[in-house]
Amino acid sequence: MLDFSKFIKYSKPGPRYTSYPTALEFSDSYKYDEYIKKLETQDKSRPLSLYFHLPFCRNACYFCGCNVVFTSKEEKMARYVDYIKRELAILSKHLDTSRDVLQMHFGGGTPTFFSAPQLKEIIDEIKKTFPNFRSDAEISCEIDPRHITEEQMKVMSEAGFNRVSFGIQDFNEKVQVAVHRVQPYDITKAAMDLARKYNMISVNVDLIYGLPFQSLETFKETLELSLSLDPDRFAVFNYAHVPWMKKTMRKIDETTLPRPDEKLEIMKYTIDYLTSHGYKMVGMDHFAKPEDELFKAIEKGELHRNFQGYTTKGGADLIGVGLTSIGEGIDSYNQNFKDMKLYEAAIDAGKLPFERGVVLSEDDLIRQYVIMELMSNFKLDINRFNEKFDVDFNTYFADAIEALKPFADEELLSISDSKIECSHTGTLLIRNICMPFDAYMKKHAANKKTFSKTV
Repeated sequence: MLDFSKFIKYSKPGPRYTSYPTALEFSDSYKYDEYIKKLETQDKSRPLSLYFHLPFCRNACYFCGCNVVFTSKEEKMARYVDYIKRELAILSKHLDTSRDVLQMHFGGGTPTFFSAPQLKEIIDEIKKTFPNFRSDAEISCEIDPRHITEEQMKVMSEAGFNRVSFGIQDFNEKVQVAVHRVQPYDITKAAMDLARKYNMISVNVDLIYGLPFQSLETFKETLELSLSLDPDRFAVFNYAHVPWMKKTMRKIDETTLPRPDEKLEIMKYTIDYLTSHGYKMVGMDHFAKPEDELFKAIEKGELHRNFQGYTTKGGADLIGVGLTSIGEGIDSYNQNFKDMKLYEAAIDAGKLPFERGVVLSEDDLIRQYVIMELMSNFKLDINRFNEKFDVDFNTYFADAIEALKPFADEELLSISDSKIECSHTGTLLIRNICMPFDAYMKKHAANKKTFSKTV
C-alpha cells in the first residue's frame, strides 16, 4: 500500500539520474583528442547502442524540455540528413562499426517530421555503417501522432523498427491549448492503428501530470482514453517546470499549474487505475503489462537506465549521433554541440562534433554503480558491490547510510548488512534515496534552479 502522506516533505530539487555524474558535470576540460582515444580503444567485444537525435519540430510544445530546432523549411531537413551521413563517415574512422548493435533509438524533436524518403536515407546510411544489428535488437522511435504517415511507418517496419513511443501528454482540449499541442483522440488512435498494422511489437504512450488546468477529474478522462488504445507500456511523467532553462515554458501561466497536493492525487489515482487494469509499475514513472520484458527484467534485477530511460539492453557502449546527442563509454560521457553552426563547422573540418563531457574517476564509477542499481532495480546487493569494487560498502558510504536512516524509519526502504531495498512507496522517491550517494549534490544544494522537483 502506498502511503502518500510521506511525500510532500520530500519534494525538493534533485537529479533524474539518467547518468552519474549528471550532465551538470560535463565540461570542455575533457578534450577532443582524449575523446577520440576513448572511442578508438573501446572493448571490441562490447556491443553498441545507437542514439540519433533528429531535432526538428514545426511548433513549440510549451512543456517540452528537449533540445529542439523549430523550422518548416525543407532545405534545413535535407541539410541535416547530409550532415548526419557525414558524421557517420567520420565516426567510422575512429570506431569499430562492425561490432554488434543491440539497440537503436531515434529521438527528437520529432523524428517523423522527416519524410519517408529522408528517413529511409538516414536508416540506409546507418545500416551501411553498422552492418551487424542483432536479430533481437531493440529498434525504436519517438513519434508525434500528428506527424506520422503510413509511408513513414512502412519504411520503419521494413528497416526492423519494432518499438514506438507516442506522445499524448493529455487529451483534455483546454490543457492541450494551454501547452500549445492540440492533438485530438482520433489522430492518436489512427497512429496507434498504424503501429499495430506494421507489427510494432511494443507501443508506449507518454502522459504528463502537473500541466496547466489539469485536475484529477480531467486526468481520469485522459487515462480512460489512453487505456482504450491498449498500449503495451505507459510512461507517466511529473512535469518538470524549469522556465529558467527552457524559454518556451515561460509561456505557461504558473497560476494554472496544479498544486503539489493535486499532483499527488493525480499520481495516486494513476497508479491505482493502471495497476487495477493489469499494468505493473516499473520504475518511478513506467508501467508495463506483466508479460513485458521490462517487468521481467526488474524481477531478475537486470533492468538498466540510460539517457533513453529504462532498458533491458545493458552492457553496451552508447554512441550518440547528431546535434546535442550524448554518448556513454565504460568510464566517460560525451556530448555533441548544441549549436547547429558549431555542429556543422566541426563536421566541415573533418572532426566529430564533440563539445564536452566527463571522464569518470574511480569514486564516480563506484557511486555510479550504486545509483544506477537503485534507480533501475530499487535494491542493491551489498555483497556483490563489495566483491566488484573490493571495498567495504558500509565504511565507504557511512555518511550515506546515516542519511538514509530517516527513510528506513519511515519504512521507505530497508537496510541490512547484505542489501538495501526500497519499499513500494520508496520506489516513487528513488531520486531522493539516491541523492545521499551523489558526491556532487553539496555543490548544487544552494541553487534551487538546478534541478526539477522530485515530487
